[in-house]
Amino acid sequence: MNTESSGGAPQMVAPTQHQRLPEHEAMSSLIGKWITTGETAPASGAPPQEINASDIYEWVAGGFFVVHTAYGRIGDAEVGGVELIGYDPETKKYRTHFFDSQGNISHEDLTFRDGRWTWSGEHARATGTLSDDGRTMATLHEWSDDGVNWRPSMNVTLRKVI
Repeated sequence: MNTESSGGAPQMVAPTQHQRLPEHEAMSSLIGKWITTGETAPASGAPPQEINASDIYEWVAGGFFVVHTAYGRIGDAEVGGVELIGYDPETKKYRTHFFDSQGNISHEDLTFRDGRWTWSGEHARATGTLSDDGRTMATLHEWSDDGVNWRPSMNVTLRKVI
């Protein structure tokens, strides 16, 4: 809700009505309830840890933004978070904002091309490739301490159940 004041009581300002674009429609490939399985790719030679999670991608009212909630386990640790995904027509970029269960906040650019979603952040990135039927997404997560040299951090497969 936008308000304006001209010295008196605040007055309602009509919100801007945006048009849905093909970029908004592309996000529909994420929509659904997914079961995520995989394992970590430890750099130290330690054994990998099993990953089991639930990822739910839903449209925010209006169909311009997606909210992603994640709940799961990496080894014995409970993990999760919430991510907001949107397309900015002014910058012509997708952006994500992730708030995790350890109190961390991250912001990433996101691209979609040829059935492949790519999240790119300062220290983390991931590439998820959708199957032809859109029911699975094999995803490689990578980590970089310096933003230059990247190493795999986990390999997961999301399977759409609904």
